[in-house]
Amino acid sequence: MRSLTLLRHAKSSWDDESINDFHRPLNERGWRAAKAMGEYLTTHGKQFDLILASQAERVVQTLRGLAEGGWRHGPVQFDPAIYHAGYQELLGIVQATSTDVRRLLVVGHNPTIGALAAQLSRNGGEEVLGKYPTGALAEIELDVDGWADVAPNSGQLTAFVTPKSLFKD
Repeated sequence: MRSLTLLRHAKSSWDDESINDFHRPLNERGWRAAKAMGEYLTTHGKQFDLILASQAERVVQTLRGLAEGGWRHGPVQFDPAIYHAGYQELLGIVQATSTDVRRLLVVGHNPTIGALAAQLSRNGGEEVLGKYPTGALAEIELDVDGWADVAPNSGQLTAFVTPKSLFKD
């Protein structure tokens, strides 16, 4: 059994049109969402053996926001391929993960994160495919011995958490 959590970066800023997509930072709402998700991860005792993340600025800042929310994450490996990865490429990155890793977090971009969550889930795929907002995460329990065995419908969606669901006001 393996556990895969897929987190879409928090909301980024479009205020400065001179900044290219890769370098866009989080906006105020994004920082608030990342911190709230960090609190969620802490409260629910979420730990990962490995975190694979895009190198885009908004992903780096999302991870920083999670930490500001109190979450102490595990080892992070930034993978430049995640930024442009389509569904097949991201699935390949997951499948190439070391067998020593039992709990994996991937932090990246839509539509790829949502497509991967939908394809891997035997249940709830329509929930994550229809709308996967910024800052949202999907937790998938996979009925596989190793990451190389991850395939469509090999997992069970156990949680889909959006920042909006965490805000108390």
